[in-house]
Amino acid sequence: MNKKLKFINDSAAPSKSVVMGVLNATPDSFSDGGEYMSLSKALTRCAEMVDAGAAIIDVGGESTRPGAPLVDVQQELDRVVPVIEAIASRFDVVISVDTSKPQVMQHAVDSGAELINDVRALQEPGALETAVRCDVPVCLMHMQGSPQSMQNNPTYKDIVEEVQTFLMQRVDACLNAGINKDNLILDPGFGFGKSLAHNYQLLAALPKIRQLGYPILVGMSRKSMIGQVLKNQVNERLAGSLALATFAAQAKSEIIRVHDVKETVDVVEIVNAYHVYTQQGEQ
Repeated sequence: MNKKLKFINDSAAPSKSVVMGVLNATPDSFSDGGEYMSLSKALTRCAEMVDAGAAIIDVGGESTRPGAPLVDVQQELDRVVPVIEAIASRFDVVISVDTSKPQVMQHAVDSGAELINDVRALQEPGALETAVRCDVPVCLMHMQGSPQSMQNNPTYKDIVEEVQTFLMQRVDACLNAGINKDNLILDPGFGFGKSLAHNYQLLAALPKIRQLGYPILVGMSRKSMIGQVLKNQVNERLAGSLALATFAAQAKSEIIRVHDVKETVDVVEIVNAYHVYTQQGEQ
């Protein structure tokens, strides 16, 4: 694993959550679509997030919100590669690429990305082989269906068991293909083919999911699992997002993916301190 990410898989180190900042180079993402389409605006936003304490910047060029249209390879490359190159040349921060396309993975890593964040868990043709070649950490996410259909009545017999089974199947596929165990991160996929009840059941099960033995990434920032409870709009979900980030950090999730970096970093630092000092008290 890249030395900048080694801390999330270091059993000798105290449990610590870090914040991943979202940088969408898209016109249609559910929260900030269109805000950072120009390179200058993307770099300004990146600087804000790095200054606020983001350990990872997640660059995406295709929206995966419910019902989002597909984007072709060249269009996605045109959106993310210049941003990744510019960030890599200006900032000392881990860069993640949020993509499912093998061509985008390869070009992104060649341009400076050090983490592949794939909502389709390397299931697209050629993605697994590309991830092997890239030899960087990969986040495997659970999704029922596709972004175009995933919220059309998602159904499970046992949401936690089915998510865990899927993730471990993808882990096995990665290991068999030659990906190092230390390069794997798991994401239960909040909001991706889940009802409101499913999302909160997964949140409660985060400690159990961590027992699979892999670092966990969670992304709940500003999502409908907040809006459906609080009856508010996307731009009114800071408090709800922070509450969910607190739960995720308390469950010792290694990476917390958010839009509101500064506020979340404060929350995570408090929870990290809680873990450190309570562990000391037990010794």
